[in-house]
Amino acid sequence: MAIGSTMHTFDVQLADMDRGVYDDFSLRVARHPSETDAFMLTRVLAYGLEYAEGIAFGGSVSSTEEPAVLVRDLTGAITAWIEVGAPDAERLHYGSRLAERTVVYTHRDPAKVMAPWADKRIHRAEDLRVFSFDAGFIDSATPLIERRNTMTLTVTESVLYLDLNGTTLTTAVHEHALNR
Repeated sequence: MAIGSTMHTFDVQLADMDRGVYDDFSLRVARHPSETDAFMLTRVLAYGLEYAEGIAFGGSVSSTEEPAVLVRDLTGAITAWIEVGAPDAERLHYGSRLAERTVVYTHRDPAKVMAPWADKRIHRAEDLRVFSFDAGFIDSATPLIERRNTMTLTVTESVLYLDLNGTTLTTAVHEHALNR
């Protein structure tokens, strides 16, 4: 944990009907002072939406060696490189060379996030996927975050039903491909 980080706990109930993934788990999330609530919540949602055996949070917010979230197989090889926010093309190129799958979850306008990547070299750019939420969804959810949180994530037909500390919000999970 970085100095000055604030610890948040999320007790999560996950029912991802689209992928057939159902589990209950607890997350301890260290929020770095430079990390916004929107970024942290998007990181937690990415963890839940990508939940699989071997998933873990990556290094610190400023780490260049690991993404925000990653999935490793039993040999330790990275199978999914999961970025959050607006990573640069160089990070995506690096990650897509290491992992079978590279995705980005963003709380920002996906068109603006993807625009700087247009003429940049990204390994297997055609396989890169960006996921976003309805406008205002993250902004509506961040005031609900406490130090200890209960969260239910239900996904069906690419619609996310989020219950965060007793308040329910709904959003579509939008998938975008990088147009080249």
